[in-house]
Amino acid sequence: MNLKIRAAKNVGAMWLNLLVHGAVVFFLSPFILHRLGNELFSLWVLIFSLTGYCGILDLGIRTATVRYVAKCSEAGDQDQLARFVSTSLGFYCAIALFSLILTAIGYLYLPRVFNISPTDLEDARLLFLIAGVGVALSFPLSLFSGVLEGLQRFDSLGLTQVGLTLFRGLLIVIALKSGGKLLAIGGITVGVNLLSYVIFMCMARRHMPVSLSLRHLDGNTFREMIRYGAFAFVILVAEKLRFQSDAIVIGAFVSTAAIASFSIASKLVEYSTYAVRSMAQIFTPMSSQFHAARDFARLRHTLVAGNRACALIVFPLCIILIILGKSILEVWAGATYVSSYPVLVTLAIPRTIYLAQSTSTKILIGMAEHRMLALVLLVEGVANVALSILLAGRFGVVGVALGTAIPLFGTSLLFLPHHIARHLDIPLRTFLGRSYLLPAALCVPLAGMLLFVRQEFPAHGYHGLILQLACGGVVYCAGLSFVVFSWVPRSSRSWGAVAQVFKPR
Repeated sequence: MNLKIRAAKNVGAMWLNLLVHGAVVFFLSPFILHRLGNELFSLWVLIFSLTGYCGILDLGIRTATVRYVAKCSEAGDQDQLARFVSTSLGFYCAIALFSLILTAIGYLYLPRVFNISPTDLEDARLLFLIAGVGVALSFPLSLFSGVLEGLQRFDSLGLTQVGLTLFRGLLIVIALKSGGKLLAIGGITVGVNLLSYVIFMCMARRHMPVSLSLRHLDGNTFREMIRYGAFAFVILVAEKLRFQSDAIVIGAFVSTAAIASFSIASKLVEYSTYAVRSMAQIFTPMSSQFHAARDFARLRHTLVAGNRACALIVFPLCIILIILGKSILEVWAGATYVSSYPVLVTLAIPRTIYLAQSTSTKILIGMAEHRMLALVLLVEGVANVALSILLAGRFGVVGVALGTAIPLFGTSLLFLPHHIARHLDIPLRTFLGRSYLLPAALCVPLAGMLLFVRQEFPAHGYHGLILQLACGGVVYCAGLSFVVFSWVPRSSRSWGAVAQVFKPR
């Protein structure tokens, strides 16, 4: 299949999945919050944050699987492909057993670490057990979604996830309306996740032209994957420290109940990143193929065009969160949570700067040039936890947000753009200008319109908020359309000509 057609199908499917997932999660989160209440919702966030840390046992093997499946598929080396996938599966089965042991230990010691109400303790421990078992089983099963990514079957992944997201949301609504609490939605969440992995396994076996067998287990192959995956593992650990440690810090150093206030703001920031993260997924296997072919011109093109596309998405979303953040919090979660606005802004700005460079990180991983990136992100993650603990006592949840934001600013501004520009031999000023000048300029009229409608038409319900967003959206899309079509000669205007605008100049 033509690379452009494949990329378009992949991005289209991932964005459809994003649209459905974002809509379901956006409306489901406040529903869960109000049905469970502050205490139980905070426990929900805390326990899934804790069990999520078992993901570091991956040791970077999944990232290695994506890269080597893409590389072997491009080379047509079926024997090597079978060794990589079979060896990964054997490793994951062993890790699943170890994860079950950690879950049992956590089940016993959970009340000794966190101050959980005696009335909620038993449900919290059972939810921890359910979530931990789900994580353990997901290790061998999630391998096959990595195989599909390596084969660049993001279209199959995305469309399947759409159906499963709707199914999970429906079950959670039914369970909560029927009086279900933590254990009900925990069982549904874990059960549907495992079902998705089983479906991906069946799909991968159909698309992957190799058989899995014990005879394909190979020590040399495992060592090669570990050498590549070691720094992907460091990145995984860093990601946990950077973006998934806040709930634990708040639960341990502020209060369990305060997790809900922080989580509402952080979830809004997280939801605004889905479009970029979904699109950026396609660049790791793509850059692996370009790097294997030594096609550095296409790598540079992908870097600039990909980061420009990321910025066109995430810059306006950040402007919306900054200007309309209070209205969004009031309408979405209730007036009580407007106090989370400082956390929202503190997290949104540095996260936006980092996500606008999503293509940069994916290309470094695809090229196997992610060693320095991994070390810097790990230092950032450690600094994040240390600063969050230090500032939590004085500033509460805002201090935890500052502990996340300060190191993230350092990585996003001082390290990443210089590092990728040097690796791909592209002048820094050229890279930054071609990638971010247009998206930043288009946000100026957007910000002006949002400030105007916020002043003239205050929003206290969904109708008012939708009106504000629609006015901003019209201005942004009009500006983007004007720029695109002003750069394309009238005689040659077509979708193909328009697409040329987004290529590096």
